[in-house]
Amino acid sequence: MPESLKQILATAPEKRNAKQRAELEKFFRANIASPVKQADDALAAAKKSVEDFESKLPTVMVMKELAKPREARLLIRGQYDKPGDAVFAALPAVLPPMPVGSPTNRLGLAKWLVDPQHPLTARVWVNRQWEKFFGTGLVKTSENFGMQSEPASHPELLDWLATEFVRLKWDMKAMQKLIVMSATYRQSSKVTPALVERDPENRLLARGPRFRLPAEVIRDQALAASGLLVEKIGGPSVRPYMPEGVWDETSKYGDLRGYKHDTGDALYRRTFYTIWKRTAAPPTMLLFDSPSREICTVKRPRTNTPLQALALLNEITYVEAARALAQHMMTDGGATPAERIAWGFRRVTSRQPDAADLKVLTAGLEKRLVKYRAEAEAAKKLVALGESKPDAKLDPAELAAYTLTANVLLNLDEVVTKE
Repeated sequence: MPESLKQILATAPEKRNAKQRAELEKFFRANIASPVKQADDALAAAKKSVEDFESKLPTVMVMKELAKPREARLLIRGQYDKPGDAVFAALPAVLPPMPVGSPTNRLGLAKWLVDPQHPLTARVWVNRQWEKFFGTGLVKTSENFGMQSEPASHPELLDWLATEFVRLKWDMKAMQKLIVMSATYRQSSKVTPALVERDPENRLLARGPRFRLPAEVIRDQALAASGLLVEKIGGPSVRPYMPEGVWDETSKYGDLRGYKHDTGDALYRRTFYTIWKRTAAPPTMLLFDSPSREICTVKRPRTNTPLQALALLNEITYVEAARALAQHMMTDGGATPAERIAWGFRRVTSRQPDAADLKVLTAGLEKRLVKYRAEAEAAKKLVALGESKPDAKLDPAELAAYTLTANVLLNLDEVVTKE
């Protein structure tokens, strides 16, 4: 016991001052086992638990309007030391006015954008959804809805969709359901020479849409078809497979230099959750026209190059997905090679293969079986690619042969094309 406490205890209780009593109480609560100490310890543990929880929560910067807006002035010839007339937040006169009573700040602007009388917001959104499902918007220049945009191919349809979106109270899922259940969307995408000559871009909507899938959908589709996709929603960014040293040249600082991919479920999350460096996008995504994010990109280009096929046939994500799909073909697809190939074909294309398809794929499988039975080490090396483990009950040579067949299936034109 400290000497000061001994002196306090030697003092008669009625003669102790407030400071001495407080010091004595503090020592008692901290060192003497009692219901009071138990309560103090429980309170401290609860506070620490709350602090630990709060320290793990992600933070985000927010903005708040000033009670009195800062004065803003035009700068004469752009010179900061020559302020001109004062200016105030307002809308262009050509557009509808702000809703009555709305403040002239970001909240008021947000309310104005979704006001039922606003002519633009709903039209822009439904046009982009139309482009998502049909490949081209009713207004082709979805990135430009201004004076220099192309006129709508079906202006009355665009008007109706926009007003319907507002009537449905901006229900995005309802509008997407409306589009995909329409007779226009459900048409066959089969092309005839007459249609190609008259309407090569399908602006008249005489046939169903047909175009290559976006980069993110292609990867997610491969993972889903193989059974590897982890459908967890939310959480921090994940690090899938990347080429070695992919970001070393553009990452002088930070934790992306010396990039290491994740393990376990994080490898197989949706592409939406992939960590993305603004100046260095994942290479496979770029091959499929995903923008780099250095600038805002409203409308993506759509190209078809041999590099895309090389990525689908060789990038580790797709090779591992092919092996996982091959395992399902062997265990769930049936007893014969033809049945297994038909099962895998239907899983990735949503249709049964015709006789010609089946003949080509079966012949290819037979050649690969001969190859890998003669090259056992090559077969083991192929099926070992990726973090997920191959089924030990399956013959490595047979699994390797089916893996390459599944790899071909995932690379088929009708698998990576929406039609």
